[in-house]
Amino acid sequence: MRRVLVLGGTGWLGREIARTAIAEGAAVTALARGESGAVPDGARLVRADRLRPGAYDALAGDWDEIIELAVEPGLVGPALDALGDRASHWTLVSSVSVYENNTSPFADESAVTVEPLDLAQYADAKVAAERLSAARLGDRLLIARPGLIVGPGDPSDRFGYWPARLHRGGRVVIPAAEGRYVQAIDVDDLAGWIERAGRDHLVGVVNAVGAVHPMDGFFRELSAATRFRGEQVSVDDADLLASGVRYWAGPRSLPLWLPLSDAAFAQRDGSAYLAAGGTLRPLRETLARTLEDEIARGLDRPRRAGLTPDEESAVLERRLGTGS
Repeated sequence: MRRVLVLGGTGWLGREIARTAIAEGAAVTALARGESGAVPDGARLVRADRLRPGAYDALAGDWDEIIELAVEPGLVGPALDALGDRASHWTLVSSVSVYENNTSPFADESAVTVEPLDLAQYADAKVAAERLSAARLGDRLLIARPGLIVGPGDPSDRFGYWPARLHRGGRVVIPAAEGRYVQAIDVDDLAGWIERAGRDHLVGVVNAVGAVHPMDGFFRELSAATRFRGEQVSVDDADLLASGVRYWAGPRSLPLWLPLSDAAFAQRDGSAYLAAGGTLRPLRETLARTLEDEIARGLDRPRRAGLTPDEESAVLERRLGTGS
């Protein structure tokens, strides 16, 4: 039986990878503090603080596949030292955020990455982790660089905000769509590919990204998936910024909205992913799955990203001279 170790297997993506591997007949162990969730049924959880000495002592024997989800080189390096010689194949889950610029549409894996000068920055830390892993593992390493990961269970609200918001109806603030794109990969598609890539010993660097959709097309699909019958109020960048709305993620943000200068962030080339056996379900299916999950979790729950009703009303007041 294949032995699979997921470093960080209690978080969202790690849990889905573990679940997929179990379904494929693997014996799965997850090493984590266990604070972000539980392992799926059938997995073994080894609780450990990876910053403490002896964190890997309970992991005996060799592994057919190790999957690393951590960002910090301070976690990645010790794991490589403790386990690098005992893994037939290793997958590091990185990010398309590692690239130096977002100005060239459909740039591939050969694009220049940032120099890791400040490891407190997400992109810098991921590049440093990639370099540590490559130096230690050589031709046993797959570096997967996902784009925006979406779907049921997403803790970030960067995608789920939209189906939840349109499902509620009324006047909805959306960003000006011209020149903007949406590129997202369903968590189940990504987890399935990572598991298969480990079984097949795929190596190299792969942008694991979804199809590119013009933002206006995304909102049309979203309206259909949510049966939206309200009004979408497009607000230009100047008015959004003047209203204190933030880009992309976090409180008081409009998820998926990026500066036009960064539009190519959502236009990464994904041909290597498809060539390596990656699959992409239709956007409408992912939207429907996400909406179902949002309803189950509670449409009015506190969110990590997006506008509150009061914040949205304030933007509408500025834009239209009336609240929602």
